[in-house]
Amino acid sequence: MDVKESFIEIYETFIERAGAEKLLEYLKSSDFFTAPASTKFHSAEVSGLCLHSINVYNRLVKLVELEYGENWEDQCSHETVAICGLLHDVCKTNMYKIEYRNFKDANGNWSKKPYYVIDDDLPFGHGEKSVYIINGFMRLTRKEALAINWHMGGFDDRIKGAGAGALSKVYYNYPIALMLHLADVQASYLDEKLPES
Repeated sequence: MDVKESFIEIYETFIERAGAEKLLEYLKSSDFFTAPASTKFHSAEVSGLCLHSINVYNRLVKLVELEYGENWEDQCSHETVAICGLLHDVCKTNMYKIEYRNFKDANGNWSKKPYYVIDDDLPFGHGEKSVYIINGFMRLTRKEALAINWHMGGFDDRIKGAGAGALSKVYYNYPIALMLHLADVQASYLDEKLPES
């Protein structure tokens, strides 16, 4: 099963709320399943975004189970875990494009080498952009919206301003938000690789 099929299977198994089908159709019509997860860091490759989303979902399931035990769904629904894990980075949909630069190989031959650049037509931020896109199709709960909004943790540009207090308050009051951040970091650094130079 390829990553697109895996993503869709998890999505259709656990995400059932109104609007979920339309959101999935949007993702299928976009570059979500072929886009990279970054330009030069983790999963900067074809389908990297989809793979990263699955990795974050899998890490989040483990963290929620570790925190709440085998009956974790009494504390946090599997639908919420799937939404947060699979959809936290929908902000990266239709955001990357390929450009080319000159590259000299070991034999001294020049060729064009592709690389990803950001070309964001909707510069709405990061986590907040994902919340905006998702809410255009289906309604997020408050804890889902806050978890996705703040999933970048201390890497979020808003932390440089007054955001640190807000982030701390969210993590204390909505543990799923902290767990999503941790799952994102674990997936990025433990499950995924840097592109070859």
